[in-house]
Amino acid sequence: MNHELGLHDFMPGTVGPDGMAQAGAPLDDPKGPADEQAVIEALKTVHDPEIPVNLYDLGLIYDIERFDDGTVKIEMTLTAPACPVAGEMPKMVADAVAKADGVGEVQVILVWDPPWTKDRMSEEARLLLDMF
Repeated sequence: MNHELGLHDFMPGTVGPDGMAQAGAPLDDPKGPADEQAVIEALKTVHDPEIPVNLYDLGLIYDIERFDDGTVKIEMTLTAPACPVAGEMPKMVADAVAKADGVGEVQVILVWDPPWTKDRMSEEARLLLDMF
């Protein structure tokens, strides 16, 4: 199969050519969508090794979809495509969220549009990084 090379082809790590990382497994007895706060708390456990702020407060999480079967789909970005851990971050996010109560399968899709800006950061993150 022949495909055009894209940014994901040059990123080492666990992101597939479609920009997606996966973790978790279907739930045997789903109780409905995973708790939103539990998903957010799991996201807050993931940090870029170069920045002492979690990915959620950095504003790198663009969308969280929770489904009745416990599946969670997340769209995220990075501060820059050349980020040294670009290929690892989506898998780290998927693994962290998959550990949250009520979560089954997790799909994390790395997107670049819209581009990340510091305006997406929480106030707490901007204070910590002195980025006002």
